[in-house]
Amino acid sequence: MVTRASRADEAPSNGLCRQLVSARWETMNIEKQVADYYTRGQLEDRILNLVCSSGKDPAQLTADDLSGFDEFHVGGRESTEALAPHMSLRPGIHLLDVGCGIGGPARFFAARGCQVTGIDLTAEFVQVAEALTRRVKLDGNARFRQASALQLPFDPRTFDGAYTIHVNMNIPDKAGVFREVARVLKPGARFTIFDIMAADHTTFSFPVPWAPTPATSFVATLPEYRQALEAVGMRIEHQRSRRQFAVEFMQKAAARAAASPTPVLGISVLMGEQAPLMMKNVTAAIASGALDPIELIAIAS
Repeated sequence: MVTRASRADEAPSNGLCRQLVSARWETMNIEKQVADYYTRGQLEDRILNLVCSSGKDPAQLTADDLSGFDEFHVGGRESTEALAPHMSLRPGIHLLDVGCGIGGPARFFAARGCQVTGIDLTAEFVQVAEALTRRVKLDGNARFRQASALQLPFDPRTFDGAYTIHVNMNIPDKAGVFREVARVLKPGARFTIFDIMAADHTTFSFPVPWAPTPATSFVATLPEYRQALEAVGMRIEHQRSRRQFAVEFMQKAAARAAASPTPVLGISVLMGEQAPLMMKNVTAAIASGALDPIELIAIAS
């Protein structure tokens, strides 16, 4: 009787363990695909070569010199500047950059007196972020490390604020990300999100800047974001669509690239040879209303 009872008790536990292992393996597989997609190889050298071609001296760079390509999101530097007034910034505030890429937004905030810690899945992005930040002499205010947004390597209540810009389109478990961010934020801290969201579960053409195929694209709707944030105890204070701004910005960027006889020092350096098609597809999806770049500001409890 004891043996049969033990087996009955163990069955659900073993089944749950298998489910957890399977889910974790799937997450790791997705994260590897995402990191592999963003890895270009010799990215720092390519960036410095383009910097030289544009007439700038790599030894005398400023953060503003890099802003044409290091803010890998719709609207680039203009979008980052638009987020800043909603973030309750002050000198010395410690911000967490979830999915920092090559460090553009982190350097923007660091140059304004903030302390920034950035994490990213892609090792090459982290290495380039560190190297560029040293070049512009902001490494005292901004640091970077490789990590998953689903397992942040920080103690609870570490940060005065956090932000994520065009990152969650690669992450299916948004609730998991928001739960981790809520854990490491101090009470009352602001969590700023700027992501491309789905107007509905409408299809759009691939490739796009964040994914070559649907396999690593996890665009969600605004109600799904709101529900996930509220589920971890966050209160939403601000939301705004940037759709029209995004369309105009990308149309102007495409026109500049088409008119230039030499490669433009823009975000295409991070997207590879399919950059024109990626930008065409995402511009069309945003213009049609299938996708919508949306700002959200949530307050941690």
